[in-house]
Amino acid sequence: MSYLNIIYVLGFLPVVIVLYNIVPKKVRPVLLLIASLVFFFYISKYLLIFLLLSALSIYLGGLFMQRVDVKWQSVLESTPKEERKIVKEKIKKKKRIILTLVILFNISFLFYFKYLNFFKSITNSLLDIFHFNYNFKLIKHLSPIGISFYTLQALSYLIDVYNGKIEASKNILKVMLYLSFFPTIMEGPITRFDEVSESLYAGDKVTYHNFCFGYQRIIYGLFKKYVIADRLNIFVKLTFSNYLAYSGPILFLGALFYTILLYMEFSGTMDVVIGSGEIFNIKIPENFKAPFFSKNISEFWSRWHISLGHWFKDYIFYPVSLSKGVKKLTSKIRKLGKVGPRLASLLMGAIALFCVWSLNGLWHGAGYTFLLFGYYHFILILLGNIFEPLIAKTCEKLKINRQSTIYKGVIILKTIILVIFGELIFRAPSVTVAFGMIHKIFTNFTFNGFSKEIFTLGLDYKDYIIVFLAVIFVLVMSILKEKEINVREKISKKNIVLRWLLYYALILGTIIFGAYGPGYAPVDPIYADF
Repeated sequence: MSYLNIIYVLGFLPVVIVLYNIVPKKVRPVLLLIASLVFFFYISKYLLIFLLLSALSIYLGGLFMQRVDVKWQSVLESTPKEERKIVKEKIKKKKRIILTLVILFNISFLFYFKYLNFFKSITNSLLDIFHFNYNFKLIKHLSPIGISFYTLQALSYLIDVYNGKIEASKNILKVMLYLSFFPTIMEGPITRFDEVSESLYAGDKVTYHNFCFGYQRIIYGLFKKYVIADRLNIFVKLTFSNYLAYSGPILFLGALFYTILLYMEFSGTMDVVIGSGEIFNIKIPENFKAPFFSKNISEFWSRWHISLGHWFKDYIFYPVSLSKGVKKLTSKIRKLGKVGPRLASLLMGAIALFCVWSLNGLWHGAGYTFLLFGYYHFILILLGNIFEPLIAKTCEKLKINRQSTIYKGVIILKTIILVIFGELIFRAPSVTVAFGMIHKIFTNFTFNGFSKEIFTLGLDYKDYIIVFLAVIFVLVMSILKEKEINVREKISKKNIVLRWLLYYALILGTIIFGAYGPGYAPVDPIYADF
């Protein structure tokens, strides 16, 4: 059951809405939990047990850590000031043991389902190289849907309790609902407990305003998926599955189309997810903020999959950069004359970024292409950090206005091109194919026969016109949003006839111009695999 599926939009979700409004307010959060578990079971069957075990482990882990705090508080208060540091260290150590055990418990599920076969295959390759007559057997199994998403949510809950940012919940149902809420369980965003727990358990009634606004957002997400993403999918599949048959411009166009496809599918899913939450008056954080207006790769990743970027920043980047080992190393480098402080800062950032992008690549998938995808962005961001002062000085000397429209346009275009090559690596079935496609783009970039070749990939001129106009429509909506113009609020203030004409125009546009039926291969939920 995909979020961008009629079964969800016109079946599952309306049933939950009706039942939610019928039952008493106190029962509504429980109904959401039941609906979430049913949703998960429908997709992953008995693998639901692993979600329940994760929820139980973080619930108990949070309570045990809080109990340590309460138990030792009186001891701390009665301890002389000069000895309090020792007591605090004991408290921290006990909590750290609990934290480590529960984190390892949750990570073990993720490792088994997602990474065990990958590391076995690496080990087998090494054994073959050294001529050992032994190979580890790869295990075929299904994975719990959204395990990468809910595991990170589970870890954030534990770490926030450990750091005293939130109190451990005494209500296990509240923790279970936070971890399993059906709109976010499959593809995120990766929420924090203090962001959503209150609204999840408030049991607010579904209002006409919330219902209309929620379904507006859902329909907009369906428009992105069916009109754009699904239409481009056939072109993308052909170019990536048989890249040797096509010229450089076609391969670049395939990478461009995949970048558009991925954005429309994933951001469209987020529209459905956020719209679903809005119906129940549950505010789910935004996961995209006009990423293609970014001026560099670092900014791009602060606008694309925002919740994942924030998670890595808070729980990997900062802890690594502030760790004792990194501090000790950088403190020595700071003493190396005038360049010391700058070099130390770059090194600290580089070490933390390397950890972030190694894990970011692996989070997206257990494969060499995903690791390469991570290191590609690590190198680009690191180079950006290194050369930024030089670029600033050069622009100053040449009297180039970095705030001018032309300059911004150039660097935005540069960023988009870098992103396209990153997504090419992400989509390629192997590292060999990724490098082969890039090599062909740069060495066989000829437009001879391009006008005929472009119509041999499953799309005709009508398809290209529809995609172009639909992308322009989404672009205009993004520009308005970037300028903080709330289109939905403005539409809601129009008279009822005009308002519903606009709603029906979007609905009919999705139905009429959507790509489905014979000849079209719908895009599978891409991030659901992560």
